[in-house]
Amino acid sequence: MKKLINDPSDVVDEAVAGFGAAHADLVVVSHDPTFVRRAAAPVPGKVAIVSGGGSGHEPLHAGFVGFGMLSAAVPGPVFTSPTPDPIVAATQAVDAGAGVLYIVKNYTGDVLNFETAADLAEAEGITVRSVLVDDDVAVKDSLYTAGRRGVAGTVVVEKTAGAAAERGDSLDAVAEVARRTNEATRTMGVALTAGTVPHAGEPSFTLADDEIEIGIGIHGEPGRERVPLEPVDAVVDRLLAAVTDDLGVTSGDRVLLFVNGMGGTPLVELYIAYHRAAEVLEGQGVEVTRSLVGSYVTSLEMQGMSITVTRLDDELTELWDAPVETVALRRGR
Repeated sequence: MKKLINDPSDVVDEAVAGFGAAHADLVVVSHDPTFVRRAAAPVPGKVAIVSGGGSGHEPLHAGFVGFGMLSAAVPGPVFTSPTPDPIVAATQAVDAGAGVLYIVKNYTGDVLNFETAADLAEAEGITVRSVLVDDDVAVKDSLYTAGRRGVAGTVVVEKTAGAAAERGDSLDAVAEVARRTNEATRTMGVALTAGTVPHAGEPSFTLADDEIEIGIGIHGEPGRERVPLEPVDAVVDRLLAAVTDDLGVTSGDRVLLFVNGMGGTPLVELYIAYHRAAEVLEGQGVEVTRSLVGSYVTSLEMQGMSITVTRLDDELTELWDAPVETVALRRGR
């Protein structure tokens, strides 16, 4: 294993400390327990949004802390949920009297720990709502989940919900935007190689040089099938067909097309994939009105990508376009 680390047991603590030092204009890192919050003080009467999960998916989630998105993020160990204590601490730090929304990816540890944190926070008088993200169409159940996994669509949910909170919506209204975004979003991914968890010291799975895994999860969970390596157009066609069939996209729909890298995929390859996906959608009469390309929800150094499609309406488009200022996404402010 070759990695630019010191002790594998210190990876998350050192990375979070470095993140805070590099972006002190936007975020503050709290230690013991560890969480990341906005540098700006909470605005009284405004809904706060907290998310989090295992590390190794950067820039998710800490990279999306800031104006227009998250109020705080709670990083756990690599590919492991944070415990309730730091989630509660983050909740207390950002609550501004209007309640806190938890955005939770559908993994068993995340679900259980955020549920416990919500109970503890509400016992202290903080109103909490939770929205589950389960956009992955590849498999219904996996090693980490009951039901569908939460993957790259989490970024879209955090963006629209964050914009709704920023414009002053109530807690229930922000939660409804998050739910509606999740319901309008589907994702499927592919892996060419696996990532290596630092404390494990070896790849989480193996693929032959001429194999790819269709429908892989962001923790290296198995997908739908293992097939011979194909040209990228054929891979995109596989992923996109599964996504649009499940979402029920039809001619005349307006969509956001999001091609996400898994950590080890160069942008040149992601843009080739985007070109094909947009071409296919437009050939079906689907209007791609918004786009995002880059590595936003990763799996350490995994080579691969995912394709996300969100069906847009006027409100979701407005919320997607709203100003945002975070480490990983900045525009319009």
